[in-house]
Amino acid sequence: MSDERRMAVLSAIVEDYVHTSEPVGSKALLERHRLGVSAATVRNDMAALEDAGLIVAPHTSAGRIPTDAGYRLFVDQLSTIKPMSRAERAAIAEFLEGADELDEVLDRTVRLLSTLTRQVAVVQYPSMTRSTVKHIELVPMSDTRLMVVLIMGTGRVEQRIVATDVDYTSAAGAQALAQARARINAAAVDRRLTDALAALQTLHDDDPETADALTAGVLAVVQEALDDERETKVTLAGTANLARSPADFPLTLEPVLDALEQHVVLLHLLGAQAAHEAGVSVRIGAENPVTGLQTTSLVSTGYAAGDELVGHVGVLGPTRMDYPGTIAQVRAVATYLSRIMDQ
Repeated sequence: MSDERRMAVLSAIVEDYVHTSEPVGSKALLERHRLGVSAATVRNDMAALEDAGLIVAPHTSAGRIPTDAGYRLFVDQLSTIKPMSRAERAAIAEFLEGADELDEVLDRTVRLLSTLTRQVAVVQYPSMTRSTVKHIELVPMSDTRLMVVLIMGTGRVEQRIVATDVDYTSAAGAQALAQARARINAAAVDRRLTDALAALQTLHDDDPETADALTAGVLAVVQEALDDERETKVTLAGTANLARSPADFPLTLEPVLDALEQHVVLLHLLGAQAAHEAGVSVRIGAENPVTGLQTTSLVSTGYAAGDELVGHVGVLGPTRMDYPGTIAQVRAVATYLSRIMDQ
């Protein structure tokens, strides 16, 4: 059996099983695909694929279904990814670019991706340690309180109320605040959070013209933003899609649902995939280190703000997945999300 023909038979089995959710027999393969060989040859090829651990019979006298190894070989051998139509790409752009706030952008992203793929969509919030400071705004709230607003290059916004010893609502206070705002932004803007924190600490120590309470308050906001990074969260949508194909989870969905509730698990999976593979990566079945997710596949990629990778977006569903279509959709949505992050 030639490797080329073996891949043709395996690909046909994967495509039919994904489409029908039924085990695939040699007769069905010959009816649906132009394999150019006899029924006996197809049966021999299927037997060889089974011996290689790439397909398996779920029960006696049944057709065959792909194993995790079969899906992996199929994905690894994909030479082309089904392109999205111009209308599909336009719809993605229009849907995502209609949002302004970061929370709304990411909420739209997961809802769109879950609708496109009919799977569970997951998006990691932008990593602030990799993001730069876009602007720090100082807003007087009263004669003793000031709001510090930290705006990141990703669009993420952090704000805190700090106590001050200076009345910045007065004319003299407003002038002092404007000067302090200029010095603080000169020190922090376009720097990563960790670098901005160091620059602001130097300003706090060496600049006698800016009130200590003010720079201390700004430092506290940036430090808290860094601390919050340890609790980077994810947002997801489409969990109900898992229940649409109960046959793909013959025992129970409970382990999958339990794993999805543990956001730290999802963050680890998204980050681990991107750390080892460029572009879109695919983890299939038992390749997932989390026991509860070993009946699923995860397709993910990173998204960026400018030249910096700031987060990951992905789709999780049963191993019986339309891999070419899902890879194309995840990649397209990540591309548009990166464009929004860069604005």
